[in-house]
Amino acid sequence: MIGRRVALVGGASTPFGVRPTTWTELAQEVGAALFRAMPELRAEDVDSLFVGAAEPERFAFQSHVAPLVAEQMGLQPRRILQRTELACASGQSAIRSAYAAIAAGLSDVAVAVGVEKMNLPDMAEANSAMGCVLDRAWDGPHGATAPPFFAMVAQRHMLEYGTTEEQLAAVSEKNHRFANSNPNAQFYAKTFARDKLLRLPVVAPPLRLGDCSSMTDGAAAVVLVAEDLARKYTATPGWVRGTGQYSDFHNLANAGSLTDWVGMKHAVREALRSAKIETADLDLAELHDCFTISEIIEYEALGLCGPGEGGRFAADGRGELGGDLAVNTRGGLLGCGHPLGATGISQALEVYQQFAGTVPPVRQVSSPEWALVHNLSGSANVHSVMVYQRGQGS
Repeated sequence: MIGRRVALVGGASTPFGVRPTTWTELAQEVGAALFRAMPELRAEDVDSLFVGAAEPERFAFQSHVAPLVAEQMGLQPRRILQRTELACASGQSAIRSAYAAIAAGLSDVAVAVGVEKMNLPDMAEANSAMGCVLDRAWDGPHGATAPPFFAMVAQRHMLEYGTTEEQLAAVSEKNHRFANSNPNAQFYAKTFARDKLLRLPVVAPPLRLGDCSSMTDGAAAVVLVAEDLARKYTATPGWVRGTGQYSDFHNLANAGSLTDWVGMKHAVREALRSAKIETADLDLAELHDCFTISEIIEYEALGLCGPGEGGRFAADGRGELGGDLAVNTRGGLLGCGHPLGATGISQALEVYQQFAGTVPPVRQVSSPEWALVHNLSGSANVHSVMVYQRGQGS
């Protein structure tokens, strides 16, 4: 890590779900929520704005969204204004860009905000938009949208390692249970026992409805600042200590192994190396559980267990509070929903709130110091990772 130290000092989220609001209204709503959550923050403090948005051109028929968001949030960025797009990692990409700008001295106080409005009157149109994430000319005509692709991943993991539907359901049950403590989660008010999950309709075998994250509307925002300003906004900053990213293919013909996510291993290794820690030092992790099989393979890629052991890791409760590592305490993508641009921001917000001790006790990690946030995008071909440390640190 070089340059100035950078701190995560607060944030806010709208409720996630099927929202009767427009894309623009979500941006306005999260702006109001941010200033309510951070009364110390003034609009004139913010010199830069980074907007994570995956597909507003298709979902909302709106491009040039960064100045639109600035206006709706009451901000007038005077140093950097930009949009970041990296499909499901668009939100984390905004945070990474804000971090880089502050570390380099190009910004002092930056807001990273993610906005996505995915529910359209015609869901066929929404699903067609999602098909643009993969190689449109080749993978698209073959029907390789997210559910079929991750179903192939699950089938292969089952074939190679004996992973079971019950183990997939263990991931879903855990994350939906955590979501029951998160009022902003799409499924906050719904309970999903493991036996119920195993009876839900099949989407793409072996993945059932509860194995898949939802098409979701929502927005979230966080504030990052240079180190000398951190204590102005909070007593419990989350310091950015490490970051890593890796991409190894795009067209599915070049994917290689479906169950060995080499890109995530590289990104994790780089982020932990930068932070000068190991996986065993982590206290919590926000992993990209777009599908239950994703979290299982991510356990393995993170080094929490060996190849093929992720299913047993889930079934044994080792990703719970009090287990090896608390994973997806806000409810994950499965419990919260997955508004593409807002997801990575919401994950970072959970880390900050865990460090500050402001989440409900039922999901509070005991005295957390180190946290990791992971997003994948596309067909698990791009992996983005950030590591945070609580408090002043060294």
